Amino acid sequence: MELLQETLEKIEKPDRSLEKEIQNHLDNLTKPPGSLGMLEDIAKKYCLARHTIAPRINKKAIYTFAGDHGVVEEGVSAYPKEVTPQMVLNMLNGGAAINVLARHANASVYVVDIGVDFDFKDAPGLIKKKIGKGTNNIRKGPAMTKEEAIQAIEVGIELAKTAVEQGVDLLGTGDMGIGNTTPSAALFAALMQEKVENITGRGTGIDDNRLKNKIDVIKDSLEVNKEHLTDPISTLAALGGYEIAGICGLILGGAANKIPVVVDGFISSAGAIVAYKINPVVKEYIFFSHKSQETGHVKFLNWIGEKPILDLGMRLGEGTGAALAMTIIEAAIKIYNEMATFDSAGVSKKE
Repeated sequence: MELLQETLEKIEKPDRSLEKEIQNHLDNLTKPPGSLGMLEDIAKKYCLARHTIAPRINKKAIYTFAGDHGVVEEGVSAYPKEVTPQMVLNMLNGGAAINVLARHANASVYVVDIGVDFDFKDAPGLIKKKIGKGTNNIRKGPAMTKEEAIQAIEVGIELAKTAVEQGVDLLGTGDMGIGNTTPSAALFAALMQEKVENITGRGTGIDDNRLKNKIDVIKDSLEVNKEHLTDPISTLAALGGYEIAGICGLILGGAANKIPVVVDGFISSAGAIVAYKINPVVKEYIFFSHKSQETGHVKFLNWIGEKPILDLGMRLGEGTGAALAMTIIEAAIKIYNEMATFDSAGVSKKE
């Protein structure tokens, strides 16, 4: 709890006194003002988050948090829980989609075992931070204790802190955990006070019967845990997952250290909404990578008032959207730094 409290005290709003100078530079580039659309918005947001008018992105890192979920026993997923460790091993072998897209983005990938029901051998790229071998079944009670939730959040904070010390300029989140769209949807329903039917999607591709069952499971979970839904961390402990808590911590740690965080899809956004509820200022340090195909994601994005960078019909997770969005963010910073100004190019400005 001490690390969490110290981190929250370090989070401060970006220095808006720099905004005019940043905007003037963007408007002085050899183009009509605003003609590069979101690229200009992204560059300005990155500069403000980093508290600088001379931004650089030299090092990018994606942390894919992995954990199992007790609620899988309720038949909410199309895949068995054994797939979680199998996919972690695939990632460690470099064969998953996140590995391919991270290589494309020239970003490092770290897989964080924060709660997988499996004992992994040491491997390059694996960070062992296991708090428990999967959460409890949220249909029957809290997923974890509040102390475990804080411990998981602090894992993410520590990783962000280490990344900063290693010179990382841009962080990305990812997830791996069979069944984790169920606790994510439960968190959105609770924290947004949204109807379960409006926020629950098909996850890994379940049929209509399983979707109905999934909705019923989430409704039951909200009812069973209603006495614990009193604050963001208690709600996270009651309904969430170790990997969701770790993602929340990475976002808080990034904001505290003035490092922007690229949030992946639906599950990562569940971590983001908890972080936002704890301290709304974190939104100034978040880029939402893409709009997930999960039903509730667009509702969340509208609720928090953010526009995702990409909309490619993706719903995989792992950090895949974050990896792709990093290439766009990096392009925006290159435009800011490398494009000629009207003065330097000798181009006449608009009359």
